[in-house]
Amino acid sequence: MAVSKPVRSAYVHVPFCRHRCGYCDFALVAGRDDLIGRYLEALARELARLESPLTLDTLYLGGGTPSHLGGARLRELFGLLRHGLHLQEGAEVTLEANPLDVTDELVSAARDCGVTRVSLGSQSLDAATLRALDRDHAPADVERAVERLAAAGFAISLDVMTAAPGQSLAGVDRDLEAAARLGPAHVSVYCLTWEKGTAFETQRSKGVLKPVAEGLERAMFERAIDCLTAAGYEHYEVSNFAKPGHRCRHNEAYWAVEPWEAFGPGAARFDGRTRRTNHRSTTTWIKRMLAGEDPVADVDAMSDEEAARERLVVGLRRRRGVSYADFELACGVSPRDLAGRAIDRWIAQGLAAEDAGRLWLTREGLLVSDALWAEVL
Repeated sequence: MAVSKPVRSAYVHVPFCRHRCGYCDFALVAGRDDLIGRYLEALARELARLESPLTLDTLYLGGGTPSHLGGARLRELFGLLRHGLHLQEGAEVTLEANPLDVTDELVSAARDCGVTRVSLGSQSLDAATLRALDRDHAPADVERAVERLAAAGFAISLDVMTAAPGQSLAGVDRDLEAAARLGPAHVSVYCLTWEKGTAFETQRSKGVLKPVAEGLERAMFERAIDCLTAAGYEHYEVSNFAKPGHRCRHNEAYWAVEPWEAFGPGAARFDGRTRRTNHRSTTTWIKRMLAGEDPVADVDAMSDEEAARERLVVGLRRRRGVSYADFELACGVSPRDLAGRAIDRWIAQGLAAEDAGRLWLTREGLLVSDALWAEVL
């Protein structure tokens, strides 16, 4: 299997937040702005490991909350990145942002730094749902942020979360309709997951919080598909919807199993076969980088078969599915060599379809897709 494609995408993890939401298990620190200077110094050290500058088609700044840096620090961050990461003309540059951070100063800095796309962590446009999700902004903050970003010419992606504690199906309908009225180029819809070690999971185990019923959770996601496609969005990946021409190119590179670079605490880089993940602790990552030590905490080196199985799973997350010819060219085996019995069973159960040398999940299959992957991996 060929694994020597040039790197055209990079991810930079900015771990700072004003507040850790109760459901969040991401690699971040809240209330530790005192670490920002040392973080930037450590990031410069990590960028220095590149043998030569990379020319990128996509750059994604995630977190944490990169917008929490503010305008001046954002300019400083991009000044560092330019030493090792060069942007191709027309590159997609995404900045994740909290609605409360979207000030005129931040908008100006992002535009000057070459940001083209802002992923807004809105989660909901309903005040009660935002409180249930432990968010620190209000619906009006989302609306103001979208107005400012749209006026500055950014492509906007909105995050919408379903299955929040106490959320109803009617509430999800209102959220989706409100999100579509704002007219973002892209919408990502995520179901709340109860991650081990989070405040939400602790409260669930004590009976303080209760997940929505499985049937209701499924109905909520079906409403998302129906509402957003009716509003002109293409459902192009399990959780992602885009207006024509506005798919997230960075994520598309992930799903195509292209190699990518990554920097910062908890960031994982991938060469097509091996994934190397930095230490999740911001303070440990900083200490290791400033001491000249290796920040990598985990190395996942896949065999040919393991890499092919992963390619099949990420390919089937996309609505267009997997081309048998392209898959065999990349992996040297057919999807049916890896999971023929499972594929036949999915087709018989109406969970997948096959035609003209292509395999894809049906709508029914997408709704239960997480339960299918164990049969492949």
